[in-house]
Amino acid sequence: MIKLATVSPCYNEEEVLCHSVERLTSLFDGMIAEGLISSDSMMVFVNDGSRDHTWEIIRELHQKNKFVRGINLARNVGHQNAIMAGMMTAKDWADAVITIDADLQDDIECIPQMVKHFEEGNDIVYGVKVSRQADPLMKRLTAQAFYKMQSSMGVESVYNHADFRLMSKRSLDMLGTYKEHNLYLRGLIPQIGLQTTTVDDVISERYAGSSKYTLSKMLKLALNGITAFSVKPMYAILYLGIIFLLIAFGIGIYVTHALITGTAVPGWSSLILSIWLVGGFFLISLGIMGVYIGNIYAEVKRRPLYHIAEILS
Repeated sequence: MIKLATVSPCYNEEEVLCHSVERLTSLFDGMIAEGLISSDSMMVFVNDGSRDHTWEIIRELHQKNKFVRGINLARNVGHQNAIMAGMMTAKDWADAVITIDADLQDDIECIPQMVKHFEEGNDIVYGVKVSRQADPLMKRLTAQAFYKMQSSMGVESVYNHADFRLMSKRSLDMLGTYKEHNLYLRGLIPQIGLQTTTVDDVISERYAGSSKYTLSKMLKLALNGITAFSVKPMYAILYLGIIFLLIAFGIGIYVTHALITGTAVPGWSSLILSIWLVGGFFLISLGIMGVYIGNIYAEVKRRPLYHIAEILS
């Protein structure tokens, strides 16, 4: 039997915590009865600088429930860093770690199957979304567009996989050697290279409250995912620059011909259009380069990803 730990990042999740612990406890009891996991397995909740009573509830649940452990971060560091903090702490407590969001919208019935795949020799088991009907339409469309764009940019990742996965202690030790500041775990973990497999993940509706993963946070994650693993946007700027030079050369030939033949018509429309077009191109180019430079700036400072204020073990 393996010693299992689930790790769930929490940011203002007071409305769902008790319900989620109740569901996971029932699952753990069943898996222990089946001999899949040991009785000293655990569920670890990482409080990511919540402004509500999330940490107080985790404390209470820790006292009442033998499975519950808690990690309280000193400040809000974001979803990816909170997951990393939980995994790097829990890997010293367990044989395998499963990351799952505290709202349990991912299918927890996949967890026994993940454990069986782990026992078969897989170090990483990805939960792949086969149905997202519970997600809002806009979230489904933007997520699918992002996965396709990410693939076209050459980023190695698992299609329709978020952060619901099992990782062995060995794979977590390897992950700990990566020192990126701008974490994008969905692109980083496939680079480890150990044996992997997948399980089908059917997303369910949220029990209470609303998702804390706002559109701006998703866009930031998507931008990090592309700029941290692909230089294709930089090459795209180069190719666009060549195209603009060719267009300018063509315009130059046309203007010269018009002057020679006397067919040139005075006007400012084409001039203004050209200024806006070229100006927009340069601003976009500077913005993309700025993102890369900003990422380099964050990386070279080597600041810690998180600080743990308290651990309930």
